[in-house]
Amino acid sequence: MSEASAKRILSGPLGAAVLRFGTPLALGMGLQTAFNLIDAFVISRLGGATAGPALGAIGICDQLAALGTIVSYGLSVATATLISRKVGERQPDAVKEIAWQSVLLIAFLSLVFGVLGGVGASVVLRDIVGAKGEVANLGVPYLRVMLSGSFTIFLLMHLTSVQRALGSSKTPVGMLVASNVLNLVLAVVLVYGPGDAPAILSWGRPIARLLGIPRMGLMGAAWATLLARFVVLVPLIAILMKRFGLFGKSSRLAPHSQTIAAIVRLGWPSSAQLVMRILAMLLTHSLVARAFTTPTDQTATTALGIVFRLETMALFVGLGWGSAAQTFVGQNLGAQNHERAKRSGWYAALYNAFMMGSLALVYSLFGQRIVGFFDSDPEVLRPALTYLRWVGPSYLGLGIGIVLGSAMQGAGATLRALALDTLVITGFQLPTSVLFILWSGATYVGLWRIVASTYFLSALVYVISYRRGRFLNAVRTGAPVPVA
Repeated sequence: MSEASAKRILSGPLGAAVLRFGTPLALGMGLQTAFNLIDAFVISRLGGATAGPALGAIGICDQLAALGTIVSYGLSVATATLISRKVGERQPDAVKEIAWQSVLLIAFLSLVFGVLGGVGASVVLRDIVGAKGEVANLGVPYLRVMLSGSFTIFLLMHLTSVQRALGSSKTPVGMLVASNVLNLVLAVVLVYGPGDAPAILSWGRPIARLLGIPRMGLMGAAWATLLARFVVLVPLIAILMKRFGLFGKSSRLAPHSQTIAAIVRLGWPSSAQLVMRILAMLLTHSLVARAFTTPTDQTATTALGIVFRLETMALFVGLGWGSAAQTFVGQNLGAQNHERAKRSGWYAALYNAFMMGSLALVYSLFGQRIVGFFDSDPEVLRPALTYLRWVGPSYLGLGIGIVLGSAMQGAGATLRALALDTLVITGFQLPTSVLFILWSGATYVGLWRIVASTYFLSALVYVISYRRGRFLNAVRTGAPVPVA
């Protein structure tokens, strides 16, 4: 980490420093969701009876795959918290050890999810989520490939988190942009192959003919995403080794149980918290699939698949600002500047609220064009647009909760953030949604209102808890921080 970066984080004008550090992180995390939007765009142009079910399938499958990503990301959050604290304490050897041991942990987790995905994709999609008809038929092999290649997204998110904890926020954005461009090229070539494609995407046909690539449809989108993520890992690792001195021979040691245990102990509440959020989205998907679809009509699932992809962008932008808050909180606490640490969380939440408001406004004004870009079927547009109308404004609440929760995690208060999310989701959203669907007059609009109410309630709970500041008590009283 450069001295200039350290000075900005620890002693520079706080509002400007958070804005400068957080903006590229938020944009970078938003770009990460562009993988999904690119796939949706390419798949939506398949035409015929394939496009609608395929969009519904990837809408569900990407959320299921996100469960593994979220578990991994929770450990990345813990790693970043430990690293940022050690940077603030000026302990470079501890930084290197934590970074290497965390990579070993993420690699093991990738193997576990890859095996589970290969074996259980059908059971999860058909029996647990309740996907029907062609959505399920297309979704099972897609989910199997995506989970088997989990290591690409696990490591991508993890290594960018490490880089961010070291004070670098701009370099990952450039690589994510390049990766998304590569994903688009690969998706067009692999999805359509040498066959028919829309005029705007026909440039992929000669490439497919030259390389002998067949038309792969939805499966082509899966392989394109994995390959694009894998390619960007190479320069990312090289930068961490050459610029930051990580992963050298002296630090490439066998698994160290105490270091790994420290990461897991700090990270599992963060993983559980984010899994809780994804499970809430999957519950909504499952309730819609069971109550408002049939084996021959999955338009409601298709609509939800599209809007959830748009919502994932809001979620990840919030995680970007949350990452900025986490870094500022962790490093300033390491430097014993508690008040600056707390104020940085408020600044990050404010900036994120502005971006969430802008995003909600765009969805409100141009929702029909955005959704119609993927699927213009009136039966798909109707539930999708009502969702954006009701839930879009509540992204402000969603973002505030995510950022303040991440700031708490930066202080090591991961259990508190988990408790607050559990309170809101299991105490309000889950029981209210299930009871509502059991009511004979239930409509999907009522379900959308429950989602919006949940996001606003989350913001209220987090603002109250963060303002009280009890998450800083352990630091103020000198309680030990997990170390490598």
